[in-house]
Amino acid sequence: MQIAINVKDVDRATAFYRDTLGLRFLFSAPGLAFFDAGGVRLMLVKAERPELDHPSSILYFRAADIEEAHRGLAGRGVVLLTKPHVVHRAEAYDLWLAEFRDTEENLLALMSEVPRS
Repeated sequence: MQIAINVKDVDRATAFYRDTLGLRFLFSAPGLAFFDAGGVRLMLVKAERPELDHPSSILYFRAADIEEAHRGLAGRGVVLLTKPHVVHRAEAYDLWLAEFRDTEENLLALMSEVPRS
């Protein structure tokens, strides 16, 4: 599986996904950069035509400890939109989210399924 994320500046976005989020850089080609995101290949792409230049889907990054991950992003200067908060209470766990933006203004989020006591 591969997911494409539209970016305005491939070099700037590459630095964010590699250095700030810590994703494993795979390779690049003109106007493209590829990463491993937990077994899914992530492709950063500069739109070739205006009709292809639009916001991408929201990517959710699973975090074992969402509070710690959120603090880590804040410490690296990431634009945080929300603090970790519960969005759903299931029988066995609470689902927590915290939204943030990348350098290209794409919406991303941390997610964590916290077991209920």
